[in-house]
Amino acid sequence: MTIPALVFFVGFAVIPLGGVLALSFVTWDGIGAMSPAGLGNWAAILSDPGLPHALWVTFLLMAVSWLVQTPASILMGAFLAGRQRYRAVLSVVFFVPLLLSSAALAITYKALLDPNFGLGAGLGIDLLIQDWLGDPVLAFSVVIFVVSWQYIPFHSLVYQGGIRQIPRSMYEAAELDGAGRVRRFFSITLPQLKYTIITSSTLMVVGSLTLFDLIFVLTAGGPGDATRVLAVDMYKRGFMANLMGPASVIAIILVLVGLALSLLLRRLGGRDASHSQLEGA
Repeated sequence: MTIPALVFFVGFAVIPLGGVLALSFVTWDGIGAMSPAGLGNWAAILSDPGLPHALWVTFLLMAVSWLVQTPASILMGAFLAGRQRYRAVLSVVFFVPLLLSSAALAITYKALLDPNFGLGAGLGIDLLIQDWLGDPVLAFSVVIFVVSWQYIPFHSLVYQGGIRQIPRSMYEAAELDGAGRVRRFFSITLPQLKYTIITSSTLMVVGSLTLFDLIFVLTAGGPGDATRVLAVDMYKRGFMANLMGPASVIAIILVLVGLALSLLLRRLGGRDASHSQLEGA
């Protein structure tokens, strides 16, 4: 039964990854003939001062988006896991951003944030009339906001499922002991969500590393290189500068960084069978 999944994985993951690894050792413009480059592409990328900056922006985006998305997702997941009559309607409304195209969202926000013809100018609100995508700090903040707005619903759904797997008897015992809602949240809900947090964090990390379309359409990596993450840097080198070899090197670096971070998160989370039976992820 695992053979179809294995064939799919090898055909669409292992073989393309091997091809990218091979491309990192050749010189190719995407059209003409390939020529061996040895370790030249690797030496050029690793010595490029733009690589540390792209890595820094990528890790900063990853860290800040995690700090924004995780608390909001846990709180929203805890709220949606309740027994409100209108919970089903709210679940659908909150999930809508995830169903929209990232490129379409970027175009929409780019129009709304335009200082001359956007929402602020239309409503006459001076606070919104700023060069949101022309200032490095503001542009980075806008990227964080749009990414969080789009993906918080997904992680809320993950946490909602995890909270519903927590035995009700634990909450009932805490209520008998006089624990309030806040105390139950910090003493029962959060500890039982340990592995759900690890799972959600892993998805956030991998998603941040591969985030491209939204940033490219919204800021194109600018202003300057303020939002030039590794994925955008890879695209610009490969498809705008026609340097497929260096772009493939960055792709391999992305894979290695994502794999290392995923393994680190898994090791930090550990795996305790007695707790995993109580907590769903």
